[in-house]
Amino acid sequence: MKRIRQTAKAENPVLQTLQRTKKQKTGFYNTSHPFTLMDWGSLPHHVVLHIFQCLPLVDRARASSVCRRWNEVFHIPDLWRKFEFELNQPATSYLKSTHPDLIQQIIKRHADHLQYVSFKAHFVSALTVVFVNSKSLSSIKIEDTPVDDPSLKVLVANNSDTLKLLKMSSCPHVSPAGILCVADQCHGLRELALNYYLLSDELLLALSSEKHVNLEHLRIDVVSENPGQIEFHAIKKQSWDALIKHSPKVNIVMYFFLYEEEFDAFFREETPVTHLYFGRAVSKSMLGRIGLNCPRLIELVVCANGLQPLDDELIRIAERCKNLTAMGLGECEVTCRGFIEFVKMCGGRLTQLSIMEEVLIPDNDYNLDQIHSEVSKHLGRMWFPDMMPTW
Repeated sequence: MKRIRQTAKAENPVLQTLQRTKKQKTGFYNTSHPFTLMDWGSLPHHVVLHIFQCLPLVDRARASSVCRRWNEVFHIPDLWRKFEFELNQPATSYLKSTHPDLIQQIIKRHADHLQYVSFKAHFVSALTVVFVNSKSLSSIKIEDTPVDDPSLKVLVANNSDTLKLLKMSSCPHVSPAGILCVADQCHGLRELALNYYLLSDELLLALSSEKHVNLEHLRIDVVSENPGQIEFHAIKKQSWDALIKHSPKVNIVMYFFLYEEEFDAFFREETPVTHLYFGRAVSKSMLGRIGLNCPRLIELVVCANGLQPLDDELIRIAERCKNLTAMGLGECEVTCRGFIEFVKMCGGRLTQLSIMEEVLIPDNDYNLDQIHSEVSKHLGRMWFPDMMPTW
């Protein structure tokens, strides 16, 4: 039987043809014509472009050497609208980095096409190359880089008419004056994300000027690694009021990663924040101030609080925060009666309600078996407490 198979295989002309073809050239088989070997260069233009868009820069450069057609696609402007940098010191990072020389070659050739740029680099020279050569950037994300005030001034000088989104994270060399320069010159800026130490009254007033378009999204990260070593400044109510008057629909998102003793500077006066996230424990008094001074609040997530029930604080938030539609509670405590009262006051406007089951404390009025039906009745939909956090 084995000899018969070998004879049939040797006499099969189709198999012999395929074997000769495989030795002569490489490619892939057309599924509609299984015995036709297609050349990589014959792939449709849009297919090759999609392949390149899914590849990191180094792999794009290698793929461009497959054939002349792929090399032509490698230099199509549409491929370079969005560009991500990954430049890390080899001794301090496990991430795959991109060689600065390759980046400089790409930037010099395609700087006019760049619109969306993301940096995660430790080489300021690469940032300078981009800022100097680009003329039409609309979106920039800078994370963990040595960018400084002079670099931002170069960026502003070349892209002030086109920049609409700027996100900055872990950029210790940028000062409030540097970010203020961006706001003063980039009047089309619609989205801004920054660390709280860069936020100032002057910045909010610059974003509220008549020349500036309406701001749509302001994200502020409030972070502390060493408790008691950072003293947070307060923003004046007049500055917040000016921003809201100029941009009444702006979303102001604040992420807090502080220790309880560091919250003193926040929410002493009315603050137009819309989304609040607390990644560490937050005190009852802090939540009480939120209920009093955050009337625009839309979403509130508290990951931890302590062992004191938050009934009064939640009821005050329900009373004062008429726009609240989303709530998440983690390691906190609320009595079943207090929680049902909160849900009753908010009603069906609570489109997202994520509460850990362990948060709810049974009382004389309700137990855990009853709370599901009571909350569902007031929400107008089926609801169950969560077994694990969903945020």
